[in-house]
Amino acid sequence: MKSYAVIGATIGALALCAGTAAAQQLTGTLKNIKDTGAITIGYRDSSIPFSYLDDNQKPVGFAMDICYRIVDAVKKELKLDKLEVKLNPVTSATRIPLMANGTIDLECGSTTNNAERQKQVSFTNTHYLTASRFVSKKSSNLNSIADLKGKTVVSTSGTTNIKQLNEVNAARGLGINIVPAKDHAEAFLMVETDRAVAFVMDDILLASLAAGSKDPDAYVISKDAFSKPEPYGIMVRKDDPAFKKVADDATAAFYKSPEGAKLYDKWFTQKIPPKGLNLNVPMGPEQKRAFAEPSDSPDPDAYLPK
Repeated sequence: MKSYAVIGATIGALALCAGTAAAQQLTGTLKNIKDTGAITIGYRDSSIPFSYLDDNQKPVGFAMDICYRIVDAVKKELKLDKLEVKLNPVTSATRIPLMANGTIDLECGSTTNNAERQKQVSFTNTHYLTASRFVSKKSSNLNSIADLKGKTVVSTSGTTNIKQLNEVNAARGLGINIVPAKDHAEAFLMVETDRAVAFVMDDILLASLAAGSKDPDAYVISKDAFSKPEPYGIMVRKDDPAFKKVADDATAAFYKSPEGAKLYDKWFTQKIPPKGLNLNVPMGPEQKRAFAEPSDSPDPDAYLPK
């Protein structure tokens, strides 16, 4: 009997050690979520159709729906019965600092994945590709980047677009008066009210802003682009491979499934809230490859059709 008791005690001790070791394996974001029972999503208020506020001031959009898929995967990974989702507003200027300091766990918007940003944060698989162009009033008759010479042009602060605009302005000696806006809505309003002749931003965001304006037919988006189509990704913290793997696995499986294409169609080819806009942007060849072969590459050439 004594020996059985010793064996039983030993097995119990080993099981306890194994359980403790398993608990200790959780690090970074996953550990914090497990400890707090909550995950925090950073959202945008006017990045239609990716992340924006509906009539009830609730964040909705294509990127938000993808982030909720990641939340479900995290909940499953941590074997949680329930997981509180906290929502935290971010802007182009605050999104990276708030990710780096731990305020948000996922940034669900229209953030370009590039090599420079990857020095500070990481991205999960690409969910959209867009080029940097400008929107202007048709009456302004601005057809090319060269036509912006000497004029006042707005772009959103903290974006790759305003950086590209500054670079092109300097390289070509265009003498453009570049005005930074706090968000996309403010920037578009400056064009609406003739305080700027053009707004430089990702073409899909410009399309959504023009479509939602008082007079959509008054605006035109340039064919001339400041960049190749660049990838958007859901932003996560840098140097947190365990959390990134959960996000990567979840997004890859989703994009490759029929549900991925259905979600795309929901936000880009059908009427969306709150105004019933239809952006009429069917999935292009680069987007099809991004979904068929999920990747977190910041290189635009990685998504070119084979």
